[in-house]
Amino acid sequence: MRFLLTDEQREFGRSLDALLTAADTPAVLRAWAAGDHGPGRALWGRLADAGVFALAVPEAYGGVGPLPVEAAVACVELGRHAVPGPVAETLAAGVLLAGTGGPVAAEWLPGIASGAAMVSLTLEGYGPYAPDADAADAVFTVTGDELRLAPGPGEPSASVDPARRLFRPEPGGAPVAKGPAIRAAARAAGDTAAFATAALALGCGEELLRATVAHVKQRTQFGVPVGSFQAVKHRLADTLLGLEFARPLLYGAAVELASEVSRPGAGTGSGSAEGSPGAGAAVAAAKVTAGEAGYAAARTALQLHGAIGYTEELDLAWWLRRARPLRDAWGTPSACRARVLAG
Repeated sequence: MRFLLTDEQREFGRSLDALLTAADTPAVLRAWAAGDHGPGRALWGRLADAGVFALAVPEAYGGVGPLPVEAAVACVELGRHAVPGPVAETLAAGVLLAGTGGPVAAEWLPGIASGAAMVSLTLEGYGPYAPDADAADAVFTVTGDELRLAPGPGEPSASVDPARRLFRPEPGGAPVAKGPAIRAAARAAGDTAAFATAALALGCGEELLRATVAHVKQRTQFGVPVGSFQAVKHRLADTLLGLEFARPLLYGAAVELASEVSRPGAGTGSGSAEGSPGAGAAVAAAKVTAGEAGYAAARTALQLHGAIGYTEELDLAWWLRRARPLRDAWGTPSACRARVLAG
């Protein structure tokens, strides 16, 4: 299959890049890691005004989606700029609540689309932690066929990325929805979270590669740029190949998801949001490939930057510490490979 983005989709990506370049995301990341969510929430609102979070919300609730291809374009840019906050989780919550339907969808989906609501969540099979739960307006948990609103973010756990804090939500909370539609919607939401995380990982890897190429062009040894050394060229070429191989898998998964949500009745809360095995396998393939490519880009960046790569003073450190959590979140490499084989 030959896949090309439309002019409108490419322009959407360029507009987000311009918005985020002007936003000084390293400063936003530092504030977020220190517990000051104000700059991050302000940036979140600007992204919502650009239509990012409406991409996962149906038109009936004030959104424009689901539009997986456009969501991939957006998340790659957000990954390139290391935007803090539960991006993948909020997009997944849009799919979860749309598949659930009822009062809980009517209450929360318009806020997700407008950017007024930042949401985190946990789903069975993906671990007990909700990223950035302390900054979220709601933390949803799914157990079996019950959807609950957690009474609080819970206690923080150790995280490799200080701007992506992990919380185990407080237990309890009254169920806000029950029934077989919850299981189906949760499976679709898990695919959405994995898909968005794959796009974030790809964008993170792209920025790591860009920064590393710029560095080796100006760093010199023996009177010449280290980028002229054959071993360095090969390492950078391997990193680029990994990222470029992941890209068509990501957009292939977007096409599969778009085909799935276009089925009659999808996203109505009737249980039709379950997702096909083919779509799930495509998402898993994209997730493992993009996650590994992004992590490989981090290893290359750290090696070629030397000891300065992990210092707090260098902005690159924020991307380095984000690559591995993105690789492992919403489907570890081994779990994704197993799903590809099963699919």
